[in-house]
Amino acid sequence: MSARASGRLNVTITHLEMRSRPRLTLPHPGVKLALLRAEEPTASFYRYLYNCVGENWLWTDRRILDDERLLAVIRDPNVEIYVLHVAGVPAGYAELARLDGGVELSYFGLMPEFIGRRLGPWFLEASVDLAWSGEPEKLFVQTCTLDHPKALALYQRAGFVPVRQEKITRADPRLSGIVPMTTAPHVPIGGA
Repeated sequence: MSARASGRLNVTITHLEMRSRPRLTLPHPGVKLALLRAEEPTASFYRYLYNCVGENWLWTDRRILDDERLLAVIRDPNVEIYVLHVAGVPAGYAELARLDGGVELSYFGLMPEFIGRRLGPWFLEASVDLAWSGEPEKLFVQTCTLDHPKALALYQRAGFVPVRQEKITRADPRLSGIVPMTTAPHVPIGGA
């Protein structure tokens, strides 16, 4: 049975690592920027960020958590959430998880209105710099074939190196109502 017929999506996940702090310095995008840490995010504010940034890429892991479990995750002392603001407006966010031996860039992305404005490279470099502030052994991230088509190249330009890939199938969240059916028009319903 094909993925489409089963309502499942074929997804390739690429795991990437960075073992030393990069020496990149990208030019400032030329707009008013502020990168602020959300020190005690509320569940509703986090859901706003997560849903706006991730809906088109079919992010669902945090959508299915109740508020109590979500707050336990995002208020963990080892989790840092940074919100990019452009001219005072939230434009994206980065979530870092400081773990034994490394820092995971757990979530990273821009709101749809800010994609294509050359903010991503600058924002990623700033996020990587924040991640290295504690001098971890490594920084790691993963991206998949459901993410923005330029995500993998962006991570590699920032200094991440692919270390492995895995292929999985997962239920299409549009079919279960976790996200609207109109989400992610670039991914065929029930099969990528």
